[in-house]
Amino acid sequence: MNFYFDASKVLDRLDAKQGSIKGVLATLPDKNRARTAALVIETLKYKAVLSDVITASKLLTEEKKKITSLNLALVLVHDVLLSSGIQAGDGPVKQAILRHKTRLRSEFQRIKVKRGAKSDEELACPSDERAVRIPRYVRVNTLLWTTREAIRYYTEKGFQISDPFSTNKAFAQDEHIPDLLLFNPRAQFHNDICYKTGKIILQDKASCFPATVLAPPSDEHGVVIDATAAPGNKTSHLSALMGGKGKLYAFERDKRRFSTLKTMLVKATCKNVEAVNVDFLSIDPLTPKYAKATHILLDPSCSGSGIVNRLDHLLETGKLLLTFQNEEQEERLNKLATFQLMMIKHAMKFPSAQKIVYSTCSIHATENERVVCEALKSEEAQKENFKLAPRKDVLPQWHRRGLREGLDSPEHASSLVRCSPDSDATNGFFVSCFVKGTQVTHSVDALRTRKRKHIDEGPKKRARTETTCT
Repeated sequence: MNFYFDASKVLDRLDAKQGSIKGVLATLPDKNRARTAALVIETLKYKAVLSDVITASKLLTEEKKKITSLNLALVLVHDVLLSSGIQAGDGPVKQAILRHKTRLRSEFQRIKVKRGAKSDEELACPSDERAVRIPRYVRVNTLLWTTREAIRYYTEKGFQISDPFSTNKAFAQDEHIPDLLLFNPRAQFHNDICYKTGKIILQDKASCFPATVLAPPSDEHGVVIDATAAPGNKTSHLSALMGGKGKLYAFERDKRRFSTLKTMLVKATCKNVEAVNVDFLSIDPLTPKYAKATHILLDPSCSGSGIVNRLDHLLETGKLLLTFQNEEQEERLNKLATFQLMMIKHAMKFPSAQKIVYSTCSIHATENERVVCEALKSEEAQKENFKLAPRKDVLPQWHRRGLREGLDSPEHASSLVRCSPDSDATNGFFVSCFVKGTQVTHSVDALRTRKRKHIDEGPKKRARTETTCT
């Protein structure tokens, strides 16, 4: 029965808006994660109808001493009506549900007839239509193998290079991110040995932009900071672009998310990363080892309004997670923007910082263009002569740029990158890049040249004990 209590606690956290479905599930112990995730997701799909059934049957009223919350009732009733029954030994909670089994089924059938549903599936929450237009993005972890090797591996597994939407077995190489592959949205990789061993990372295309734009140094003396690192996708991407060389400090203040970060770094074999369970804002920029950082990635907390998750449409009434209305929305965004600006200004205080990338998964100018404007006007930016990097160094081939109307200087729009969840086959995203003085940055073309060289040469010889895809 503990399994059902755990699932109900996940639903409690989602109701409290403590994260996305994927994010909350990622914090569960590996042992029970898959089973709990399946029940949570299926319960959310049918939450509306299950709630109606529970209300009509008066279950919570008549069994309030045993069934202590709606969410506990939801997961239990789900398994009674839509699965093979409650998977637990007899006990007071299970017996409380079973006493109402006949009434529950009767109410469920009544709702099904009333809505004209011919199958149980027709009662499920409809999916977010935008999600089905986003490919399944798979980033090749070049710390362990090359993109060429990955393409050959999946070709040998029966996949064909073609339009990812043409068939379930089609895939393609991304035109903007050198090590990103695009598969059909229905493709699943959680049981793939390459996913389990960290050779591939499931990461949205837009989420790959920040590390690509930062273009960290790939030499033994490079020092880089990821200021808000968990869950670790961008951190592992930075590590790969650094070729596993130099030093990458990954900060995460939350203990639970820090644990997730460490798990990811071990899985992805990021040996040049030092994870630090500390708030980035509390770090003294003059601390000797951190003061050497030349490149800093900032991807702080944001509204998440750009996320088009394959799961989060199940929350509330299909609205994006963490969006708000009118005054409440404006107040929330302003508070976030204040925090985001603090992060940028703090990063600018690091004496060796030459390049700072600031990104969000938000669609709001308040968190994006307006934060950039305020950062450029800040005392820190003026003192250290930080400017926006020119378009040629910020994904020059990407078509969608910043909102001119959100900027004090409209010409800065070309230096900024935006992704639209409605049109670009990605989550909504924003990327900006600050450079110090006359700092010459690595363009994406230069990065591609470096990656092609890495692919041609192949990774360094690895130990014989390395797990390989076979």
